Amino acid sequence: MFKSKSSLINYIIIIFIIILIDQTSKIFIKLNYPLTLFGDDAIVDYGFFKLLFIENSGMAWGTKINDFIPFISEKIGKLLLTIFRFIAITFIIIWLRKSIYNKEFYLKSISFSLILAGAIGNMIDSIFYGVFFTDSYGQVAEIFPQKGYAPLLFGHVVDMLQFPLLTWVWPNWLPWLGGSEYTFFQYVFNFADVSISTGVAILLIFNKKIFN
Repeated sequence: MFKSKSSLINYIIIIFIIILIDQTSKIFIKLNYPLTLFGDDAIVDYGFFKLLFIENSGMAWGTKINDFIPFISEKIGKLLLTIFRFIAITFIIIWLRKSIYNKEFYLKSISFSLILAGAIGNMIDSIFYGVFFTDSYGQVAEIFPQKGYAPLLFGHVVDMLQFPLLTWVWPNWLPWLGGSEYTFFQYVFNFADVSISTGVAILLIFNKKIFN
């Protein structure tokens, strides 16, 4: 499938399938479950894997721009983040198109396609979900309401996958951390994040071939 490196349709299919899986999973969660609040049971709990429902108004792991630039409001920080995502997607599209039409190493185009699909998937949440859904606090959201939970561009990204592989308690003699419990890989993410991470991993692992 990927030996015809200049075939744009192959990469469009990759992007479309990933966005479809990502958005289908998010909409399913939104329309069937309320938010998983602290102390609530997981929707599905197999120990090493949990299905949850949280909403992220910031970047990775809930980080927000105003955490780094404290003199701006959370609303301005959210708007800047959405604008940044749009600019990043524009550049990725340019790089992907250049990679395809220059017939560069096919893994480069695949990695850009994965990153682009994930970025678009999370961008859809940020732009439209606040308008398309009611809030999910203590209730199951409704779709296409007269008034959503946030204005256009201020929606929250839906996360649901967690793989808490190991949990331990730090020894008491450790400064700051001593006695506290820690779960390895406790972060909650979505299929768009998986796509982005896979694309970045390909760039890192095959960097010599991809970037000559």
